[in-house]
Amino acid sequence: MFTLVAGSVPAGLGATAKRGSLWRFRATADVFPSFIPKEVERIKDPFARKLATRIERLPVQLSSSNSCIMSSCVKPLSPSKTSPVVLLHGFDSSCLEWRYTYPLLEEAGLETWAVDILGWGFSDLERLPSCDVATKRDHFYQLWKSHIKRPMILVGPSLGAAVAIDFTANHPEAVDKLVLIDASVYTEGTGNLMKLPRAVAYAGVYILKSIPLRFYANVLAFKSISFTRSSDWTKVGRLHCLYPWWEDATVNFMISGGYNVSSQIQQVKKKTLIIWGEDDQIISNKLAVRLHCELPNAIIRQIPDCGHLPHVEKPHSVSKLIMEFVQEDSYKEAQCISQY
Repeated sequence: MFTLVAGSVPAGLGATAKRGSLWRFRATADVFPSFIPKEVERIKDPFARKLATRIERLPVQLSSSNSCIMSSCVKPLSPSKTSPVVLLHGFDSSCLEWRYTYPLLEEAGLETWAVDILGWGFSDLERLPSCDVATKRDHFYQLWKSHIKRPMILVGPSLGAAVAIDFTANHPEAVDKLVLIDASVYTEGTGNLMKLPRAVAYAGVYILKSIPLRFYANVLAFKSISFTRSSDWTKVGRLHCLYPWWEDATVNFMISGGYNVSSQIQQVKKKTLIIWGEDDQIISNKLAVRLHCELPNAIIRQIPDCGHLPHVEKPHSVSKLIMEFVQEDSYKEAQCISQY
């Protein structure tokens, strides 16, 4: 059922940078956008720092209101002939989740976007819109319509897979193919959390951004991680939580009910690549098999010695799978032409 993919150099190791297979770094100071929380300076990870310098805000007009949201993302440096690759992130995260895989995709010549989902990441939400599923979907669609403008290869890890399924079911014209990574698509929304009194919900959200909880989440998410690296990755993972509107946006999402996409899965006819970490301790690989069975046009690949976030833990394996998936139609077309 699974096809194993050979391992790769662990993310963030200095040896990787020295070989030149990821971005090269200069000894000059990083210049971060003024809207990024100043705590970014405390992050040591050079790949996170480099990607943070690339984040910008684009205007996105919601169709459901007169609100124009300055929306955060990392834009490609140049267009390509293949479909653009658009990277989402997981629950309560940001585009910095792609700090290791993004440069590999870009160096391979792919037109790559990393987009922050409404309510998370580094968008300007001082005038906070609703952060329910419908508004998140509308925001992403308007961003695609205004700035990306071509059918995309949509990549969703963890809860980002639910975002991708929901979006594709509602806007199939915007999606060429799907890549789902350790997909969280069978949870029934936020469950009982939507029934919590607001005061209790805010207390829970306060704990959600706490350093001990974020540190423990890293322990669960990755196959093996040192204390030093987990401490730094905790700073990366909670950077967006330092905005004054983050708590309101997260509570709004919680009490709205969240994503419940299990009934939409079989509606998705797009060619889909499912990637799964062999040692995922958060979502069972039995659900990967179920997803493979329910999606009508899917292939599945498993990455050994890897936890819940392969694009962070095994960026070379993930980027290789995505590149092959993107380019397979072009390769088949070239083969057909060569036969004549």
